[in-house]
Amino acid sequence: MDPDADKEHWIFGYGSLIWRPGFPFAERRRARLNGRHRAFCIYSVHHRGTYERPGLVLGLAAGGAVVGAAYRVGEADWPETYAYLVEREQPTETYVERSVQVTLDDGRRVEALSFLSDRSHPQWAGELPLARQAELIAGATGLSGRNIDYLRDLVGHLRDDGGCGAVMERLLQLVEAIEAKATSDEI
Repeated sequence: MDPDADKEHWIFGYGSLIWRPGFPFAERRRARLNGRHRAFCIYSVHHRGTYERPGLVLGLAAGGAVVGAAYRVGEADWPETYAYLVEREQPTETYVERSVQVTLDDGRRVEALSFLSDRSHPQWAGELPLARQAELIAGATGLSGRNIDYLRDLVGHLRDDGGCGAVMERLLQLVEAIEAKATSDEI
């Protein structure tokens, strides 16, 4: 009998992995990571923007705490899942892989793979003012679609999962206002 047959791997997602993991998993739990918070702190030149017109995507900035989703993946599915995650999360290598300890909603503490913001990468935007984030997100489009749709998906799924906080709600309002003004100016 293979001693690794029952080995488990955990993945922690704080952005689109919450609603679109894209890999098979044995268990999904709401999870909290202390010491990091969700932030639009990475310039997107691939998925939600271009080099000519960058958008912003989420990263984990230092401080605070973030609630996301933890997925348990069995050993048999791990090699394919890991390869998929690297391809999905690292097209421009803006993240660093780290093992983080998360607390699941049932009280268990597990080590999970997560992708943290690489502050030394040229796409690191840092903690931009909310108005600047809104300017970058409004109108940006990349291979995965419009940047505002990513933000809307995030806010909608966080609401469904128990609330997303005032900052993401306010950011969405600002981006929607900018896009509405741009549309009315075109008419």
